[in-house]
Amino acid sequence: MSIETPAIGRPRAFDEETVLDRATEVFWQHGYEGTSMTTLTSAMGINRPSLYATFGSKEQLFERAFTRYRETQLANVRAALDQPTAYAAIEAFLRSSVDGLTAHDHPRGCLSIQGGLACSPENARISEVLAAGRAANEAALEERLARAAKEGDLPPGVDHRALARFVMALSEGFAVHAAAGAGREDLQASVDIALRALVPSHADQRSPSLSGPDSPDA
Repeated sequence: MSIETPAIGRPRAFDEETVLDRATEVFWQHGYEGTSMTTLTSAMGINRPSLYATFGSKEQLFERAFTRYRETQLANVRAALDQPTAYAAIEAFLRSSVDGLTAHDHPRGCLSIQGGLACSPENARISEVLAAGRAANEAALEERLARAAKEGDLPPGVDHRALARFVMALSEGFAVHAAAGAGREDLQASVDIALRALVPSHADQRSPSLSGPDSPDA
């Protein structure tokens, strides 16, 4: 049922944030190029003229949707990186990532991966927007690990830039597997292995609140 009440000369009768959230889920599930305008308008409950008038083009709508998605994602990243040690920050980052990727209140996987795994040249802008979002996460992680290195909180000789890239590669790999159906328990077991490989001396120092089965959704 449409949430819009079309009427010539009247202001739009729909909640912009609600329909934007619906568009986000469509892009998340089908990717940018796999999403048609018909699918968007049907999911959003508005007609094409209202979509164009409110959000502009399909590309502009996607960028608005991705910005909204990033706001939540960045909040989770910041919370993880606020942990007191580098090990705890990496663990929180990976575990909250898995929780978010496998949550039941949105499509599985990650919009920054699913949104544009393959884009034609004419949609290169979409790939650039998504890549910039992933790069921002990696930069935040690198900054946190750089501070840890200065504080002596990383083992001697550890390259904090390479470590940040490795952690991001793990997270992005988890996104692909989650979208393909991998379960939370299986992915968290992979986090266990990754943590032992990253910092073996901390393998038995995990916080129960981070590694236990009751870890909250992202």
